[in-house]
Amino acid sequence: MTAPARILLIEDNRDLALGLRVNLEERTHQVQVAHTAADGMVRLRQFRPQLVVLDVALPDGDGLDLMRRLRAAGDETPVLLLTARSQREAKLLGLRLGADDYVTKPFDLEELLARVDVLLRRVRPAGPVAAAEPLADHVTIGDVEVDVRARTVTRKGAALAVSRTGFDLLLMLIRRRGVVVTRAELMREVWGYGEGVVSRTLDTHVFELRRLIEADPSAPEHLLTVWGIGYRLS
Repeated sequence: MTAPARILLIEDNRDLALGLRVNLEERTHQVQVAHTAADGMVRLRQFRPQLVVLDVALPDGDGLDLMRRLRAAGDETPVLLLTARSQREAKLLGLRLGADDYVTKPFDLEELLARVDVLLRRVRPAGPVAAAEPLADHVTIGDVEVDVRARTVTRKGAALAVSRTGFDLLLMLIRRRGVVVTRAELMREVWGYGEGVVSRTLDTHVFELRRLIEADPSAPEHLLTVWGIGYRLS
């Protein structure tokens, strides 16, 4: 379990919000709840949370609008999206806008609490981390250039939108370029998940990376699937 943190929950379903709040507070987190996007923006400024749990569907607007405004203002607070099972495009757009992870409704409570723990550990590592193998400042993948220091991705000089988590995943694959990286390794190194965790988050981020770096994402030449094992960046 992680150290106590300030968590802002933006969810219009009051019963669900209450249940999540109780469970988060049982883990000693300090929780505030907003039921609308407008109230959520106010509490973001006043409460200054260390994590936002954000429902995509809110009564006074799209939760993704709030996500967009948050990142446009330069706010890098981690965001965990709550989406309906049918909202595939919302998940993808949320990741493009800078969300760190998502949970699909109806969700398992323990899974959500585990995702919260992982995101908080990524913000505040529990201890010293071994230095990663240094990379070149600029890495080329086809006609895409990755600026490692600036954490930007460009194609022919045009900036491409990539989420913080998506960039972390890309760096992991670059560090192991030419080698098959297992799903378990990626889930552990990028998301902090232990063995046995089943999540479609990795697949969604790989889909997004292919959209960025491949000329034809449906027939990838660089980010390749090794069936039953993981992925390889050629």
